[in-house]
Amino acid sequence: MYWKDHTFIICAYGESPYLEECIQSLFAQKTRSNLCIATSTPNQHIQRLAEKYRLQLYVNAEGGGIGVDWNFAYAMGKTPYRTIAHQDDVYFPEYAQRIFQAARQAQKPLIFFTNYWEIREKSYVKGNTLLRIKRMLLLPLCRRRLQSRVWVRRRILSLGNPICCPSVTFACENLPDAVFAPGFRASLDWEAWERLSRRRGEFVYVPRPLMAHRIHRESETSAAIQDQARRREDQAMYEKFWPSWMVKWLLRAYAASEKSNDSFHAPTGQAHHPK
Repeated sequence: MYWKDHTFIICAYGESPYLEECIQSLFAQKTRSNLCIATSTPNQHIQRLAEKYRLQLYVNAEGGGIGVDWNFAYAMGKTPYRTIAHQDDVYFPEYAQRIFQAARQAQKPLIFFTNYWEIREKSYVKGNTLLRIKRMLLLPLCRRRLQSRVWVRRRILSLGNPICCPSVTFACENLPDAVFAPGFRASLDWEAWERLSRRRGEFVYVPRPLMAHRIHRESETSAAIQDQARRREDQAMYEKFWPSWMVKWLLRAYAASEKSNDSFHAPTGQAHHPK
């Protein structure tokens, strides 16, 4: 895997005040990659930044929701390896380098994904309850020989979604043309991982934190929590793995994660921007 084989596609929406920071973090990668922007909401803010950084801007004129937006961004990448970069997030300088290293060791990768931090307000959060639970669920995938085991991946996903979507790089030659299913808002990435987990190949996990995911009130996940879409979609996902009595118990336990996403002050474990 070389730089020409990989593309960061920034999925931009509206007028995010964080978009430029995301772009700058991708230009600061130690290993070069291709970079472009995809949007279904073209505006002067996005156009200005595309021109400032000389980035190709792809516009999805049809719209259709977040799943359609992500599939459009995915399709615009063109290269064998693609990362859908979320406009509010930050990628640490070694992200692409570490993904390239993992790709050289993989046999038949499906997705690569990394550990991550959160950004709350202006603080980088290295650890909180939700992050610790997700890292615990992913521990089996720290062992390379288990990354290709379908039953291991499905047992992990049966308890929740510990894979941070913006940390994922797709090995497109081993995947369908459209990764995300329409009809989901909050759990569309979990639904995608569930389908991909059935395929032969590897879920390659890099346990080093290599990006930071921003939690804020304007995010799609926060909005979905407020209108109960998250709970409905979580139930649909659990029903793929468990009988109804178990689904009810898991929904009560998983609801605690919503409280974490709806709290906008950094908990214990906060840190400033990594050097």
